[in-house]
Amino acid sequence: MADTQTWSLQIDADRVAWLTCDTPDASTNVLSAPVLRDLAAQLTDIAAQRPAGVVILSAKPSGFIAGADIKEFLQIRTPEDGYELVRAGQAVLQSLEDLPCPSVAALHGFALGGGLELALACTYRVAADGPTLSLGLPEVMLGIHPGFGGTVRAVRLIGVRPALDLMLKGKPYKGSRALDVGLIDELVPPAELRERAKARLLRSPPKATAPFADKLMNLSLARPFIARQTVSTLRKSVRRDQYPAPYAIVDLWQRYGAAGPESYEAEARSISELMCTPTSRNLVRVFLLQDRLKGLGGKSASQFRHLHVVGAGVMGGDIAAWAAFRGLTVTLQDRSQELIQPALDRAKAFFDKRLKDPAAVAAAVARLKMDVPGEGISDADVVIEAIFENVDAKRALYAELEPILKPDAILATNTSSIKIETLSEKLRDPSRLVGIHFFNPVAQLQLVEIVQGASTQAQVVQNALRFTRKLDRLPLPCKSAPGFVVNRILTPYVNEALFALEAGIPAEVIDRVGKGFGMPMGPIELTDVVGLDVSLHVGRVLADAFQRRVPDILGKMVELKKLGRKSGEGFYVWRNGKPIKPESAQYAVPEDLEDRLILPMLNEAVACLREGVVADADLLDAGVIFATGFAPFRGGPLQYAKARGVANITARLEDLARRHGERFRPDAGWQQFSG
Repeated sequence: MADTQTWSLQIDADRVAWLTCDTPDASTNVLSAPVLRDLAAQLTDIAAQRPAGVVILSAKPSGFIAGADIKEFLQIRTPEDGYELVRAGQAVLQSLEDLPCPSVAALHGFALGGGLELALACTYRVAADGPTLSLGLPEVMLGIHPGFGGTVRAVRLIGVRPALDLMLKGKPYKGSRALDVGLIDELVPPAELRERAKARLLRSPPKATAPFADKLMNLSLARPFIARQTVSTLRKSVRRDQYPAPYAIVDLWQRYGAAGPESYEAEARSISELMCTPTSRNLVRVFLLQDRLKGLGGKSASQFRHLHVVGAGVMGGDIAAWAAFRGLTVTLQDRSQELIQPALDRAKAFFDKRLKDPAAVAAAVARLKMDVPGEGISDADVVIEAIFENVDAKRALYAELEPILKPDAILATNTSSIKIETLSEKLRDPSRLVGIHFFNPVAQLQLVEIVQGASTQAQVVQNALRFTRKLDRLPLPCKSAPGFVVNRILTPYVNEALFALEAGIPAEVIDRVGKGFGMPMGPIELTDVVGLDVSLHVGRVLADAFQRRVPDILGKMVELKKLGRKSGEGFYVWRNGKPIKPESAQYAVPEDLEDRLILPMLNEAVACLREGVVADADLLDAGVIFATGFAPFRGGPLQYAKARGVANITARLEDLARRHGERFRPDAGWQQFSG
């Protein structure tokens, strides 16, 4: 038998081969080059021994195989490098498909990207049912598409519509959905996975293929029509020049119809070109930045079981709901039952939507408890204050909380703008206060700023980082400073949009330019969503700190009680949660509008870096991407600045300063920033 480090092979009494992946010193299997080489050796051995069949499985409790080794992408310098890597992987999976015996992938947990492509090369797929089962082809999220034959085999197995859905959206399927579309042949109890996989091999039923209707869609006459429809839908969400991968998926299918050796060759050529695009380089960078943020919480021994939240408004209530959803016991405090009940109602609706299973919903509801008198404070591992932004009110609350807290409990504030040093002044132990600043909506935005005041203990910060990871959020450590990181960088973007609005540029034009750059939402719509009163408050805090002007229109709208989406009208009228935007197709967009919106963000990012608000440029880029959705394909504000060139940025800022005012003057930090 082949002697390999990452795969082991055993053949039982029924001549069934058990091929198990278990990468040493790793919690997760990935299809790295060594793993593929070892697999090739094992498959050669299996082909020579001709067993009754082979079961491929993982020894890792977490799942099957997570995909390719993303870090290997960083070593690819040219499309030819990528092509050689991809073709080698394709050859290994083709040898799996060509085995002289049937094969079955016994899946549990995740099978993603290359891991699922390996399973697609097997004769059958049997999966262990459970909440962690996740089967997908998420390569599009890295600016590429499947490269080990997935663009071909997925269409052959499940048909055009579900295969395109799986690849274009990048969202994995859960068990029932995967079974419905034919991605797996059986969904079985976890305890029966090995037994049922072996039984299918020995029974050896016909191999599944796409439904007849999808086979008709795959005919050469039908493909152009389906492709046009698909591209038309794609254009509504992503642009080809910004995100070429989904368009490449459609192009490959339309031209080759997932048939013949040339379809694999074309897949390899296409993905190798995509790997070297700025979009893919930046999306891989974003993926690795996300991993870095995830790793920040790994050094604390603290355990977190009970969270107490004071303040049942939108933020406090949603933090409490998310924590209960993630399995913590949560007590939610406010001045009366009437103030807390709406938060509990929202939480119940959220649990219904996300959990679906009535028993799981009931368990989550039971974990979230109304607590008007604050009885949960003394037992809580973490206490988060989420009341209104008033220094005196917060200090008064801390005076009540501090004597009751457990000695090792985290005392945190969700303030979005007030410095930690200001809030901790009256505490007996100022070192225990830390900022844990969530963004709205809590369930959607991954980033949480962990704000360290001048006196905050390092261990308290580390505990806060770990607590954030317990909630499956991404922590960004930063120093206490006006606006911290995200609001400080985002506010100039919003303010400049409002100055442009005051100058007569239509709101929908401003938003179109922001989205055209790659932002998920235009700045005017964003202001409506955040709330004009909230934007005004943060704007004033930053204006006081940096001697800047808040756009007059913001204060006037707040005086008129036009607060945005929550009041039904702000800069837009809102109906059914959506803004009504008039058409301004004939309006001549000023040539400098995009730079007016975007460059102030870059200028402020460099200022944050110069002041040491964050440790380095990568952390800053990660924070802005995961909190604001800053054009991921551009890699973050500072990565975009590097790509564009510091000299170009500063010259453009000087030009904008001459035309529009001193607010555009380049920050001194550009002199040290290495573009």
